[in-house]
Amino acid sequence: MERIQEFLNEQLNQIVLSNSRRKEEVSKVKVRPLLFRGNLMFQAEELKGGQAFHKNMDRQELYQYLCDALEYTFRQMEVTSALGTMQVLVSKSKKKTIKVRKNQHQGVKQLPRMTALEHNRKKHYILEEGHPVPFLEDLGVMTREGKVVRSKYDKFRQINRFLEFVEDILPKLSKDREIRIIDFGCGKSYLTFAMYYYLKELKGYEIQIVGLDLKEEVIEHCNGLAEKYGFEKLNFLWGDIASYEGTEQVDMVVTLHACDTATDYALAKAVGWNASVILSVPCCQHELNRQMENQLMKPAFQYGLIKERMAALYTDAIRAQVLENHGYRTQILEFIDMEHTPKNILIRAVKEGKRAENGRELKEMMEFLHVKNTLAEAVGIW
Repeated sequence: MERIQEFLNEQLNQIVLSNSRRKEEVSKVKVRPLLFRGNLMFQAEELKGGQAFHKNMDRQELYQYLCDALEYTFRQMEVTSALGTMQVLVSKSKKKTIKVRKNQHQGVKQLPRMTALEHNRKKHYILEEGHPVPFLEDLGVMTREGKVVRSKYDKFRQINRFLEFVEDILPKLSKDREIRIIDFGCGKSYLTFAMYYYLKELKGYEIQIVGLDLKEEVIEHCNGLAEKYGFEKLNFLWGDIASYEGTEQVDMVVTLHACDTATDYALAKAVGWNASVILSVPCCQHELNRQMENQLMKPAFQYGLIKERMAALYTDAIRAQVLENHGYRTQILEFIDMEHTPKNILIRAVKEGKRAENGRELKEMMEFLHVKNTLAEAVGIW
């Protein structure tokens, strides 16, 4: 396994661990290099059930991670790099067969360390720097020349990350008719404009998007921008999520940073409309924190910060399970790095029709915590 260390550098493309012995725990792992505060790191994406979990490691930590993975969990590893390829096969008796093929680079000038990785990182953005996008200019993210404003680079990355999630669900959106999308709690609408631009201008979908928010001045400003860009099927309305009755059918519901139970009301609307896709980034999950009480958990709950974070995680887990019980295949994914915001969970739910049979377990967990949840109350656990 020492030879794998030759590939753990900025020239790495990806590492794939597969053929798991413990598929119920982790079925597959993908590893890619990344830059973190100017330093070379590696991110492992672990697929567990229908969810993806991420961890960042330095070179030595990754080497140990790979050794342990092949020793205890996986039977196969594929490595691809600008330097060549490596394949490791592990037999039932744990004997390892290693094949390495090096590329020949005579006469080929290599990019300097980090430069190649930086290039690879940038070229995967859906909205690329250097290509002016008018609405990003007006929203203060880009200059007229297409350069990302330094103080807005995190917002630029967030927009692109969100569009990656949208890209993943494109097969669920029909191109044979107009697609209706509602963005609850749209705020300044960075992502609403990006979604319209991506789906309509870049992908050619016939869409109608409505952004809903309680700030009248924001709604007025966004409607002005939509008119300026000629986004005829993008409209912004003033209103409350819980009482919104503007349509009877919606294909996709988006809710980004809707505070506390506003997220639950938005999800309940999506379930009621039988929406094909839900993308939700929850915020300020206070409802369970006010209710949670359990003598067994008292040693943890007595610390306010711990209880607050546990309440937030329990809240989103309950939401995801309720959606599963209503025929959605639901994933909880990392939206953006914790370095930028602690509000980094995205719930992605795709309607498949098959209901999960976990209502009893969910009800028992909520009884254990002595809590009720607005979404569960609105649409039912079963």
